[in-house]
Amino acid sequence: MEDIIVRIDGKEHHVKVEETPEGKIKVYAGGEVFEIDQQPGKDLPSLNFGKAGGAVEEGTIVAPLPGVVTAVNVKPGDKVGKGQVLVKIIAMKMENEILAPRDGEVKEVRAKKDANVNKGEVVVVLK
Repeated sequence: MEDIIVRIDGKEHHVKVEETPEGKIKVYAGGEVFEIDQQPGKDLPSLNFGKAGGAVEEGTIVAPLPGVVTAVNVKPGDKVGKGQVLVKIIAMKMENEILAPRDGEVKEVRAKKDANVNKGEVVVVLK
């Protein structure tokens, strides 16, 4: 889920948005939930919340499910071994460990402790 600011008629609205498994967009605003069927046209951009755009870089590790990051155990430059816990995500009251798929060095860490992540969102990139 992502927090964004939407400006309508000059007034700013703080909302949360997420994509459903069916490809619809849910918008949480003012205590209400709105579901939008995404049908981009030539004048409207496609909304790709929580998705890595374009080709996925080799060494990119993504969140396998939506949740909240409870721990980030690495930083750029760290050497990691296959199976090492990089990030922990809690989803549906269960903690999930994101493991290094191979030995390598951490190039980039995008996950932030206590932040929401969406399925497919990049959390760590290995060299």
